[in-house]
Parts: sequence; structure tokens; C-alpha cells
Amino acid sequence: MKNICVCVVLTFLISSCRDKANTSIETPEETIESVKETILDTIDIPVKKTTKQLEEELTAKGFKTFTYFDEKTQDTILMQQYFIAFLKKGPIRGQNEEETEDLQKAHLAHLSKMYELGYADISGPFGDDGAIRGITIYNVPTLKMADSLAKADPMVKAGRLAIEVHPWWAAKGFSLR
Repeated sequence: MKNICVCVVLTFLISSCRDKANTSIETPEETIESVKETILDTIDIPVKKTTKQLEEELTAKGFKTFTYFDEKTQDTILMQQYFIAFLKKGPIRGQNEEETEDLQKAHLAHLSKMYELGYADISGPFGDDGAIRGITIYNVPTLKMADSLAKADPMVKAGRLAIEVHPWWAAKGFSLR
């Protein structure tokens, strides 16, 4: 196997040297540029979009946005409207343990599906035993869509949870710290 690899490499080098002999000699800068082009053609590098491009794309999809200029960072910040759904204790909480476990599995599957489809950006429970059990932040253009997706949750359908949805603004592209 080693011999085959050596033969292939030698054949490649000899043929490339023969090809080079028929053309002008490249400068080191030209060689580097040629290699860069080959690499860039081979791999898919995501192109960073401008704030204006992102704003236009979101607006075309029906999202509400606005921008402001941050004096401190000298950046234009793109704000996008999201929808935050508060998952609250529902009126029907008398399910037995098995029903509750099944509902919880279906609830988590629903939230995972919302995330995978790009409709929800983050979900999670609160750490206390209060009336508000958790939140989901929906990344959809309208309150009607967010409300519909939240109401499709099996826990909500069963009445174990109730929802309350509100518009919420956040800077696009910023992450939690």
C-alpha cells in the first residue's frame, strides 16, 4: 500500500512539473492565491451578512424589526420581535402519575420539534414551584403563529398547562451569557 501511495505521489509530481514547464513560473504570492482559491472553492464558508441584509430578509419573511446605533460599540444593532410564551399551571392537574409521565414525554418531544423546525429558540422550566412553570421563546413572525404553536403542546391540550404569549424584543445574533 505504501508503495502504491509513493507511486501515485511521484506520478502526480512528475506530471505537474511537466505541466509547469510549459507555463510561466508563478510567484510565491500567485501560488498562495491559487491555493487559497482552490481551498475556498472546495469548502463552504458561511458569508457573514450585513445588518441591512438580515433586516431585509427578516422583513420579507414578515418579522418586525428595527435598528439603533450603539454609541459605545459604534455598531448598528438589529432588534427582532420574538414571542415569549409563559407556560402556567393549567386548570386540569388531576392526571395520574402514568398520564403525567406520558404528557411530559410528549411535551418535551413537542418542544424539541419546535426547536428543530426553527420555531423556538429556547425553552425551559423555572426552578421554583410557582404558577408559571416555564417559558418558550418563539422565533416566528406573528403572535397568531406563536399562540398556535404553543397551544399545540400536548400539556396545553390536556389542560395541565395554560399559555400566555407576549411580544418580546431582543438583539439579533446576541447570545445568553
